[in-house]
Amino acid sequence: MGRFEYCLFDLDGTLTDPREGITRSVQYALRSFGIEEPDLTRLEVFIGPPLTDSFMEFYGFTKEQAKEAVLAYRERFAPVGILENRVFPEIPSMLSGLKKRGITLAVASSKPVNFVHQILEHFDLEQYFSVVVGSELDGTRSAKEEVVEEALGQLGVLELAPEERYSRCAMIGDRKFDIEGAKAWGLTGVGVSFGFAPLGELEAAGADFIADSVRELERFLIGEI
Repeated sequence: MGRFEYCLFDLDGTLTDPREGITRSVQYALRSFGIEEPDLTRLEVFIGPPLTDSFMEFYGFTKEQAKEAVLAYRERFAPVGILENRVFPEIPSMLSGLKKRGITLAVASSKPVNFVHQILEHFDLEQYFSVVVGSELDGTRSAKEEVVEEALGQLGVLELAPEERYSRCAMIGDRKFDIEGAKAWGLTGVGVSFGFAPLGELEAAGADFIADSVRELERFLIGEI
């Protein structure tokens, strides 16, 4: 066993680098509204949060426009963008090592759950996870707090006292939303700096630990550091 009995992982920016697929699909969606954004790095802010929220926050869309934009995004993402993605080096060996230690692993992502399964299966990562939770295509359960709640429910640990959850369960992710989701349910919030958080975001969100590499993350989760 390691420091924790249960580890919940975000997907985008934590297990995989989805930069190309997400930013090009956002670019495609914006184009359908007559907005040209040639600089894909400006669209990296869309990696992590629910897409509807990001279209509203960064481009001033109404809720209805944002919903239309998400549909346009999926026109490109579902057939093409989903696999414009790569697994961060050393992630498979880390997941394998954690599972061999008897740690129960879960995915808790704001991405629609059918896309999550496709990505995990394509990169041969599904084998490591006992529970996989995402949002629904209609936008239901897109907030990270709701995703974490569902994952904890499926893992059977929601009934634990908050202090017990804190010592037994960790939520690992690259954005403030992951840390906020951890805090909402009394989990240890672990940030990874190799994802897409702006400088200082994870610290400001109150992450309990921030790993600068996959190896450092593994060492923390198993209790070596």
